[in-house]
Amino acid sequence: MSDFINTINGIVWSSALVYLCLGAGLLFSLWTRFVQVRQFPEMIRLLFSGKESKEGISTFQALAVSLSGRVGTGNIAGVAAAIGFGGPGAVFWMWVVAFLGASTAYVESTLGQLYKEVDEGQYRGGPAFFIEKALGQAWYGWVFAVVTVFACGVLLPGVQANAIGNAVDLAVASEATLVTPLGTFPTAKVVMGAVVTVFLGVIIFGGVRRIAHFTQVVVPLMAILYILSALVIIATNLGEVPRVIGLIVGDAFTPMAGLGAAIGWGVKRGIYSNEAGQGTGVHAAAAAEVDHPAQQGLVQAFSVYVDTLFVCTATALMILITGAYHVTSVDGGVSGGLLAASVDPNSPAFTQLAVSQAFAGVGEPFVAVTLFFFAFTTLLSYYYIAETNVAYIKRTLHIPGLMLALKFALLASAFYGAVRAAGVAWALGDIGVGLMAWLNIVGILLISFAARPAMKALRDYEAQKKAGVTAYTFDPGALGIRNAAFWEERLRKRGNAP
Repeated sequence: MSDFINTINGIVWSSALVYLCLGAGLLFSLWTRFVQVRQFPEMIRLLFSGKESKEGISTFQALAVSLSGRVGTGNIAGVAAAIGFGGPGAVFWMWVVAFLGASTAYVESTLGQLYKEVDEGQYRGGPAFFIEKALGQAWYGWVFAVVTVFACGVLLPGVQANAIGNAVDLAVASEATLVTPLGTFPTAKVVMGAVVTVFLGVIIFGGVRRIAHFTQVVVPLMAILYILSALVIIATNLGEVPRVIGLIVGDAFTPMAGLGAAIGWGVKRGIYSNEAGQGTGVHAAAAAEVDHPAQQGLVQAFSVYVDTLFVCTATALMILITGAYHVTSVDGGVSGGLLAASVDPNSPAFTQLAVSQAFAGVGEPFVAVTLFFFAFTTLLSYYYIAETNVAYIKRTLHIPGLMLALKFALLASAFYGAVRAAGVAWALGDIGVGLMAWLNIVGILLISFAARPAMKALRDYEAQKKAGVTAYTFDPGALGIRNAAFWEERLRKRGNAP
């Protein structure tokens, strides 16, 4: 089974997907005239503008929900895996995919806002919605929705819970085991799996607002604490920083990087971490209450920076400065770093050992606690994404109990993921991410080549900003954007259209 999963993973994550992600990011950067650079101050200003309504969450809450999906296991265990299998140069390619991916995040999130709907008193939107409306291809939207429900409801929760289980198991350092119907597992993993499942159930049965209110407090707090700990390690090893930066940049352009090790792992883990192009962050973006679709696109572009350029870089520098890594080649050989080949790069071990180098006796529990909150909030984000796509499916196919079945499937996946092997969990997660990325990036490219609605929205927003308007409005008809029914109706209600 493991060999079969790895074979499928290799097909999904072929070099074609790697270069499609990079190429799409470059294309969108050119089309938007590098919006991720030009509008950076506006991104900051928009973070704290807007308020939640009875239908939608606030701009900051939408950022927190999307960050809860972006900032997770990928920032800790994912960065370790990128270095462990792709070498230090993989970090450089994570930076590249983040910079280019910020423009992709702008485009997909703006599309999410453009084509959102009101469903049972709350905003819903995502790639399935905008693929159907902008391309007129409902079947394609259905394919994305089904794949995303399976990926976010079954495959990906196991990755997050697995990282929590492994981190706690390493921190506790207990050899106690527990016999279960699924096999014999470390007691710490089983207990942690049960804790995660119970707390997750309490929150997901409370709906999107409970998720938003929880994540808007937890995500910023944990990200700040984690980055501060990294800054302490960097500050006490300032002399090592030039060497580490040189190692990252130099290794990024070696022959091995060109053959796909650094580039492939950097892009794969970069997309897994920051979700740019994956389509998952779009769901939270569509739920936001904003005056103009481009506003949430800009905010979501900034979230990519937070995830990769801040949190992932913090992890990478801690690992590389302390030497708490090794590089595994294609033939299984190990080189570089200070750790034994027995340390699994797919687990949080690299990061825990790196923190322990600076804070003796603190590294394992600190990373375990941090990872718990990062991964737990990502689990909440996965549920919301899967729920949104189930809602999309239910517009046509009315199956009683479908939403309840999703809740229990995700809880079961989280518990099982907490106790199973890391390699299998990551391989399954990579398949889910890769399939969503293929479907989403091809979709937004087709939409952009056909009509460029996200670029039209950006020009309209920038024109209003330049004119100094005090209240932004959006008229999709005037811009030649069709099927944006929500915004057309809003315009009519405000008396600005017939």
